[in-house]
Amino acid sequence: MVFLNLKLKSLATALIVLAGWNMPALALETGKPAPEFSAQSSKGNIQLADYRGKVVYLDFWASWCGPCKQSFPWMNAMQSKYGAQGFQVVAINLDSKPEEAQEFLKSTPGNFHIAYDPKGVMPRQYEIKGMPSSILIDRDGKVLYQHAGFTEASKTKIEQAIQAGLGNK
Repeated sequence: MVFLNLKLKSLATALIVLAGWNMPALALETGKPAPEFSAQSSKGNIQLADYRGKVVYLDFWASWCGPCKQSFPWMNAMQSKYGAQGFQVVAINLDSKPEEAQEFLKSTPGNFHIAYDPKGVMPRQYEIKGMPSSILIDRDGKVLYQHAGFTEASKTKIEQAIQAGLGNK
């Protein structure tokens, strides 16, 4: 009986390994092109291609996300500080009800581009696992840096990645 259990466990392990053998990596690869996207904003449809030539901080957020309330003032500051150098924050809201996002924005405004993806297409494209999550994309549309969550400690690391993307030292 013990022998049979070991055989079944080995077979199950082998099947899991074989099934996952050709699966893509779970995270976007740094240096590879960021997935193209299309999302609705208050100014119409936006796409990643619209931002070619800029360093883009693509942020995924939702109204129920506590750390998102902390990240918005910081993103406003980064947009203000680096916008003239070709930096653009694009925040993608993932609420299924637009009024929830609008309520959030009344108390926590964003002075950058905000778009909406209520069907959650982009998080699958960008392999987002939690919120907030951000992807820094270079001027050529390639992934520079990825980050999940938002804390005081992460601000410095993300800003250093932004500076590097802009060519600042």
